[in-house]
Amino acid sequence: MHRSIAVDSQPDYDVVVVGYGAAGAAAAIQAAEDGARVLVLDRGYGGGASDLSGGVVYAGGGTRHQRAAGLDDSPDNMFEYLRLETKGVVSEKTLRRFCETSPEMIEWLERQGVEYRGTLCPYKTSYPTDAHYLYFSGNEKAWPYALSAKPAARGHRQVAKGMGSGHAFFEVLRRSAMAKGVAFRPLSRVHELIIEDGAVAGVRFRAMDHESEAGPRHRKLARLGVKLSNWVPPAGAYFTGRAEALWQANITENEVRAKAVILAAGGFVFNPEMKAQYAGGYADISPLGTVGDDGTGIRLGVSAGGSTDLLERMTAWRFLSPPSAFLEGVTVGPRGTRIANEDLYGATHSDVMIHEHEGRGFLVLDARQWKKARRQVRTQTQPFQLAMAAYVFTAGHVKAPSVEALAKKIGVPAAALAETVSAYNTGITSGAGDPAHKAPDLCSPVTEGPFYAVDISIKNSPAFPAPGLTLGGLRVDEETGEVLTAQDSAVSGLYAAGRNAVGICSNSYISGLSLADCIFSGRRAGAHAASRGSTGAAA
Repeated sequence: MHRSIAVDSQPDYDVVVVGYGAAGAAAAIQAAEDGARVLVLDRGYGGGASDLSGGVVYAGGGTRHQRAAGLDDSPDNMFEYLRLETKGVVSEKTLRRFCETSPEMIEWLERQGVEYRGTLCPYKTSYPTDAHYLYFSGNEKAWPYALSAKPAARGHRQVAKGMGSGHAFFEVLRRSAMAKGVAFRPLSRVHELIIEDGAVAGVRFRAMDHESEAGPRHRKLARLGVKLSNWVPPAGAYFTGRAEALWQANITENEVRAKAVILAAGGFVFNPEMKAQYAGGYADISPLGTVGDDGTGIRLGVSAGGSTDLLERMTAWRFLSPPSAFLEGVTVGPRGTRIANEDLYGATHSDVMIHEHEGRGFLVLDARQWKKARRQVRTQTQPFQLAMAAYVFTAGHVKAPSVEALAKKIGVPAAALAETVSAYNTGITSGAGDPAHKAPDLCSPVTEGPFYAVDISIKNSPAFPAPGLTLGGLRVDEETGEVLTAQDSAVSGLYAAGRNAVGICSNSYISGLSLADCIFSGRRAGAHAASRGSTGAAA
């Protein structure tokens, strides 16, 4: 039951930020640094998908950590690589600015308190162990990308234990925002933008007081829901539902006025209706994020006249490594033909599998590769990766004495699979190289029986999920971050950042590029929103 309308004790702000992940935090910090008085509203307790991430920021162009690792990189080199990844999703001018300011972005993050190290990971992996905090987090070494730019490691990971890097990364930003006087109100859901004289002038939201008697109970339920939603969805939904009921029973109606509103509320992977409308071949990805990734920010922007693009673009994280020996095998689709070079970044390989092989595929290995991979598990995996490896090495594979017998077990044409494996082996042994152009150091022939196959299809399997998130969003002015109408005019007073907006990673995803885009687009929006005029920094 709703209570009566309550007006915020300090209703007038220069900037209101909706959503408190990396993009919202970056926007709030930048606006506060530029003299604006900032309020952040979040439907949870802050952090969002960024808090659950691996805490990796894609940065290059010659950061001090790259130099410490002995890596030679430049803004031009980074640009030549990223232009292949982004495929024109932003203008060349914006992409160049992203690359040229990349070292400064790392320095800015370090001024907030983020910690990095130039300890380079020596093997191909989707996420490094705690001995390494700089790694090749994308397709830098893979064909055809390596033909256009000198490979350079750009995955800068926040120093922390395991997957705690994402939480540590956001906590640093949260503490920095608080130190700069940013006000934060959790458990606050914006449902309407206030529009006056054609400009966005504030927000209306429903909120629960997190310091009320029901607050501790809600926090406990919500934390359990977030923790379990990505890996055990039914259990996560149970605790999230209980937290939702508690919130609904304790909300008040509120509104706050501001000179600018920045939407930074994440994507829509937890919105079943939007996902069904746009997902296509990504329909079976396991949602990665929080229940706050429900498209609210995007819908708010549309309600004010904003336009969207690339909502059909998503990512699926079906990583083949670690262990890195798995990359030495071959991947085939349901017709027994090769999917792509296995050293591609997991989401890039998955994209090919989804669009050219019906989202279905198998990783085929021989006995020698299989044994090598088992040995590598001990030294190359984080605990969450170990859980996936345990499944693959037990119930998650099939075995047969010959390639033809293996084909029968996995349901692909035996002649086609045998031809694919033969072409791969011949390329290696003849010196001609892999027909799919995989890097030579990751090529070994598939010849020694027994043979193994792992089903790598994109399907929502509790034991072997393929997590993913959405990449498209509101169209924005690339100079300011202002939301654009279909006619390319700015919606006055309204900005978008992170996965609420079309940005650097809206065409394709590699590790760290989304967080980097959150910082880049968040700071852009925060700076321009602050420039609309401020009342002075908060005390």
